[in-house]
Amino acid sequence: TVLVITIAVARLASGVITQVATARQGVAANVTIFANITRVIVLAIGVLIMLQSMGVKIAPLLGALGVGGIAVALALQDTLANLFAGVHVLASKTIEPGDYIKLATGQEGYVVDINWRNTSIRTLGDNIEVIPNQRFSDTILTNYHRPAQDMSLIIGASVAYGSDLEYVERVVTEVGNEVAKEIGGAVDDHETLVRFHTFAASGIDFNVILRITEFGEQFRITHEFLKRLHRRFQDEGIEIPFPHLQLVAPPGGNGRTAELPLS
Repeated sequence: TVLVITIAVARLASGVITQVATARQGVAANVTIFANITRVIVLAIGVLIMLQSMGVKIAPLLGALGVGGIAVALALQDTLANLFAGVHVLASKTIEPGDYIKLATGQEGYVVDINWRNTSIRTLGDNIEVIPNQRFSDTILTNYHRPAQDMSLIIGASVAYGSDLEYVERVVTEVGNEVAKEIGGAVDDHETLVRFHTFAASGIDFNVILRITEFGEQFRITHEFLKRLHRRFQDEGIEIPFPHLQLVAPPGGNGRTAELPLS
C-alpha cells in the first residue's frame, strides 16, 4: 500500500511541477530536471517509510547511505556537476526552453529541454545538439531572448561616391519602414535608422538598423529588405558600387587608361 501510494504521489508531484513550468514558460516548455528530482525525492521517502513499516530500522541505514553517498559523489563528480549546473541555470533563469542561445564554442539554437545531465538545443537546420550542463558555467553564452525577444537587425550596404547621401538615406528609410509594416516578424512602430560609417575603396558604406520580433525572423526580413532596396535603387538611379581595377599604360605608350571590373 505504501509503495502504491508513493508511486501515485511521485507521479502527481512531477505532473504538478511540469504544469507549473509549462504555465510559466509556455506550451513549448519541456524542463524535465525538476520533475525528475521531485520524483526521486518522493520515491526515496516512500521507500524509507515502507521499510520502517516493515520493522526495518532506518537510522543505521541512513548512516550507511551517508557514508556510501560520499563514495558515490566522488565517483559521479561529472554527473553531479552537470546536475547542479542544470539546477543553477534554471534557478538563475540564465536560459529557459524556447530561448535562442549561442555559446562561445559555436553551438547555437533554440533550447528544447534541460534535464539532469545535459541541455538539448534545436539548430536552425532542425538538428538537435546535446550540451553538458556544466559547459554553461565555464563558457561565454549569448541569449538572444534576454532581456526581451525583440532585437536590432543590422544590414550592411554601400552606395557610389557620386550619390546624394541625403536622398539615399530617405530612400533606404522608406524601404525599411515599408518592410516593417508589411512583413510579419518586424516591429512595425520602429523607425528605420541609416548610419553611414566608412569611405570604402569603391563606395560609401552604411548600416541599416531594423527591429525584429525574434532572432529567427532576421533571415526573412533581410531577404525581403534587400530585394526591395535593390529594386528601389534601380528605379531611383542610385548606383550600388563594385570594385574596379584601373590599368595605366607605361611611359612611352599611348597614354590610355582602362577600367576593368574585378570579378
